[in-house]
Amino acid sequence: MAGLLTPARAADALADALRAGLDPEGCPQRVALPVPGGELLLMPAASREYAGAKIAGVAPGNPARGLPRITGSYLLLDGPTLTPLALLDGAALTALRTPAVSALALRYLAPAGPAGRLVLFGSGPQAYGHLEAVLAERAPAEAVIVARNPEGARELAAYARTRGLAARTGSPGDVAGADLVVCCTTAREPLFDGRLVAPGALVVAVGSHEPDARETDTALVRRAAVYVESRAAALREAGDLLIPEAEGAIGPGHISGTLADLVSGRIPRGGRPSCPQLFKSVGMAWEDLAVAVALFRAAGANSAT
Repeated sequence: MAGLLTPARAADALADALRAGLDPEGCPQRVALPVPGGELLLMPAASREYAGAKIAGVAPGNPARGLPRITGSYLLLDGPTLTPLALLDGAALTALRTPAVSALALRYLAPAGPAGRLVLFGSGPQAYGHLEAVLAERAPAEAVIVARNPEGARELAAYARTRGLAARTGSPGDVAGADLVVCCTTAREPLFDGRLVAPGALVVAVGSHEPDARETDTALVRRAAVYVESRAAALREAGDLLIPEAEGAIGPGHISGTLADLVSGRIPRGGRPSCPQLFKSVGMAWEDLAVAVALFRAAGANSAT
């Protein structure tokens, strides 16, 4: 799958879906079922040409067993007949789709001109995918890796150096000099002091889709221009926003815009230079479908049969 579609091409597929009139506000809700091993997620979506559903498992105990935390499969169907077309690895699809969503946000919200410092929180598959997504859209002068696992942070920093970046491990305080901050962790509490983030900097947070979990703090959310995939989904699942709202720090109208607003030109690109920009992603089924279709088409174009 990695050889079929880059994060940038996957981001193109997402943008094309939005330009074609897809409305993320009408996307079916994620169904979450607690199970002994963790959580099962069901994420269906459909368009005129295709339909699909992802069944994903979130197993927090798997890394200790040497297994991936995210498991699952994606079934792609023909839209008019609902006959199966392809079965995709759900974890691999998620590892491509989520950085692609972030890459699309970067196109419209990252500071203009060359990027200076990237601070990347996390050292798992999503961190590697997001490093590639950033490189596809911007060329930061420096990458600082901050992770709970010191060895994982060192390995990701070493990998970043093979991609031509000056890279090192660091601490949460490094966000003070960052142009881009990317959070892709399993944290349930804020990762850094939001007061340190400079006006105009972009923070991308993708690590959680639970109302009681967040990677960013109230201080950042209160002073930031906030962008999301869907207002309905964010106000249902994004703890980064729901917790500050419960504290009375923001209201439900605090969201500045959505990806659809940015792609369509309804709001200007580049964000507001007077404050930080925060893009909060929870992951949505329409994104899985758009990327799965792009993979299916790319596989057909590259197939000898």
